[in-house]
Amino acid sequence: MNALKIERVNRLSHDQIAALSRILVGVVDAGASVGFVPPLSPEDADAYWRGVLTPGCVLLIASHGGQIVGTGQLELAMRANGRSRAEVCKVLVAVEAQGQGIGKALMLALEAEARNEGRSLLHLDTNSDDKSNRLYLALGYTAAGTIPNWAIDADGVSHATTIYYKVLA
Repeated sequence: MNALKIERVNRLSHDQIAALSRILVGVVDAGASVGFVPPLSPEDADAYWRGVLTPGCVLLIASHGGQIVGTGQLELAMRANGRSRAEVCKVLVAVEAQGQGIGKALMLALEAEARNEGRSLLHLDTNSDDKSNRLYLALGYTAAGTIPNWAIDADGVSHATTIYYKVLA
């Protein structure tokens, strides 16, 4: 059986964009609150991935058996007073690959990348009702608070978000 491979990428090929777009469309269609609402068109997903690699973005791709099954990002704070922190963004696992520890492996790899970048504080936000909250708490993240009416879903219903942080050892 092939092991999960997680790698940092600095440029995306056409095939990688296509695979990441399929994952993004799939998780959005399944209800993930990651900045988009369903239905997300493949063209809009492609446009997102074509523009994602900006200065300060660390992009990881997880693959299993040669297939991309997940991704995660760090947005490194670039201002002088924030160079100790980074935001965890868009940790996505293909719907058919969820529940296999890929999200946890991506989070641990993002923490290692943050350390390599000299970052000692991570923060993230997620829908307060999302199952990902259990993962963040299990990985030692602390809930800093909850903000009501943060994101609106496709039906126009607003949802609270919980802000988490973790001080890296």
